[in-house]
Amino acid sequence: MSKPLRGEVWWVNFDPTVGAEIKKVRTAVVVSLDSIGRLPLRIVVPITEWDVKYREFPWMVHLSQCLKNGLSKESTADCFQLKSVSVDRFYKKLGSLTQSDMDEICAAIQICIGAI
Repeated sequence: MSKPLRGEVWWVNFDPTVGAEIKKVRTAVVVSLDSIGRLPLRIVVPITEWDVKYREFPWMVHLSQCLKNGLSKESTADCFQLKSVSVDRFYKKLGSLTQSDMDEICAAIQICIGAI
């Protein structure tokens, strides 16, 4: 398996989970820098199906379906569910997000952690 890199969209197995954590196998985008960390971990933002109500929430970033990102439907990056996961949880690369999408995701993460 290739090493998951920043901006790539992968199928990730989030189970087992606890409480309201994002569950099951789903898509996620790698947001950690490739040069950061010494453990086999990546920081990811889970991706879920888009719903128009998410427009109200600044931590939900709309992602359009396209061949480059490999998403099969209109989706959203749920930046409030940011988490660090083992590379062993990654099992299939789907594609990559644009720099513009990544910029929006990083801005949403900043909102969640109070950096802006």
